[in-house]
Amino acid sequence: MYYVHSLKCKDGFYVGCTDNIQERIEKHRKGQAPATVNRLPISLEFYFALDDKYKAFKFEKYLKLGSGRAFLKKHF
Repeated sequence: MYYVHSLKCKDGFYVGCTDNIQERIEKHRKGQAPATVNRLPISLEFYFALDDKYKAFKFEKYLKLGSGRAFLKKHF
């Protein structure tokens, strides 16, 4: 399984993709992830589980674009 997740950070949102959601969130919370180390504290807003790696990365990319950001704001 691959997980696309969104974290609420002190300055907005972070979207990422991983194959181990628990480990990845723990790294973010402990400040061990470069992308969010200066954006703590974080909280998990949602995650989607997908069985295909390429679909997961494609969905992550979509969420980082304009229409994907609009989707996030509307639904989360």
